[in-house]
Amino acid sequence: MQLSATPYEERLTAPRSWWLISFLVGVALALILLPFGTLPMLGGLVGGTAAAAVAASSYGSLRIRVVGDSLIAGEAKIPLSALGEAEVLDAEEARAWRTYKADVRAFLLLRAYIPKALRVEVTDPDDPTPYLYLSTREPERLAEALKAARAAAA
Repeated sequence: MQLSATPYEERLTAPRSWWLISFLVGVALALILLPFGTLPMLGGLVGGTAAAAVAASSYGSLRIRVVGDSLIAGEAKIPLSALGEAEVLDAEEARAWRTYKADVRAFLLLRAYIPKALRVEVTDPDDPTPYLYLSTREPERLAEALKAARAAAA
């Protein structure tokens, strides 16, 4: 597989506040188990924190990559030949495309804690998906990587 001219990779990690919340879940479980003794309380602290941290990490483990002639967004792998123009969405426009402008057939890689996004048209006539909505912290850079990869493939 040939790498694109401008490689792009982004991991949509959970915000830092979620790690604090994970610890607070552990504290809450420790307080629930406190009447049963010190050992169950410590187990609740460690176990609750670990379980909440695993949940936060798995939610934040999605990646967006431009590799070779494909866009990989989460578990979806889309050939660049099936994609059209990319539109960078600021926070307000991204909110509009998540709500009242949204199409139920669209592919949404949505993370509410990321305010900006990229909307990419799907031009494949056999695919009923009208567009991809990708939450990204760097939509301009992703759009440029898509454009450069398409140019390199042509």
